[in-house]
Amino acid sequence: MKELRIRLLAGVFVVAGVLSWAGARLWNSIGTLPSVPLAAPIVLALIAVVLLATALSLRARLKAQRERRPDAKGVDPMMAARAVVFGHASALVAALVAGMYGGTGVFLLESLDIPARRDQAVYAGLSVLAGIGVIAAAIFLERVCKLPDDEEHDGTGPAPTV
Repeated sequence: MKELRIRLLAGVFVVAGVLSWAGARLWNSIGTLPSVPLAAPIVLALIAVVLLATALSLRARLKAQRERRPDAKGVDPMMAARAVVFGHASALVAALVAGMYGGTGVFLLESLDIPARRDQAVYAGLSVLAGIGVIAAAIFLERVCKLPDDEEHDGTGPAPTV
């Protein structure tokens, strides 16, 4: 499995942000802009917490396994692989959603004097921060589950991950 690429995630964030900003401008000129839900930053933060908890749990179990502790619980390779896939998917979706809310938030900065728009801008900003948290937790999870280089790996590509 290939590693998460920061450039890819940043590109998704920027493209989604620009399209969302343009869409918000167009939508606002036609009618009322849809609101940013309060649940958006909460859900993203919950996903970040789940990813971080999974990464910390796996890291502790892998460390106990490496130290050959007698009470060490093994890590099922399929479970670790599923966790990494969940992290990859979460990071990509978080980059897309954070970019979308970021573009909307930038548009809303033009009208902070309206209380409802100010609240929406805050929710959008919190969604961007929570999305960045999801991406950071996914990258950490990926690093925890990364397999060490073996002798057969020739070093020309990225190291394999679980």
